[in-house]
Amino acid sequence: MGTESIALTEAVFYIPLSLDELLHGYGIMRCVERLSGGRVRLAVSTLCGVLDTLQKRRWIGPTPGGGAGRKKGYRLTDAGRDAVRSELARLCELVGNGEQVAGEWSR
Repeated sequence: MGTESIALTEAVFYIPLSLDELLHGYGIMRCVERLSGGRVRLAVSTLCGVLDTLQKRRWIGPTPGGGAGRKKGYRLTDAGRDAVRSELARLCELVGNGEQVAGEWSR
């Protein structure tokens, strides 16, 4: 399970994007909300499910030592960075195609 090319939901896209720095669950939720301009607000259950999926894909990993108490920190892996870059390229192509077609509508 590497960086297979798949379309990502906003939550799945914003979580690895937020892990440019070490964050715990609550920090991830706040960062996703900030990055999305408040549009994406993660429920704890959604976050846990996505974190599990991203770990299985090896896009993120827990920090060594796991953190204090029940808090577990996460970091983005090289495979995760590749997946984010791939999704950005896909989105840029999507926007470019949309702009091209929509631009023709005004002619």
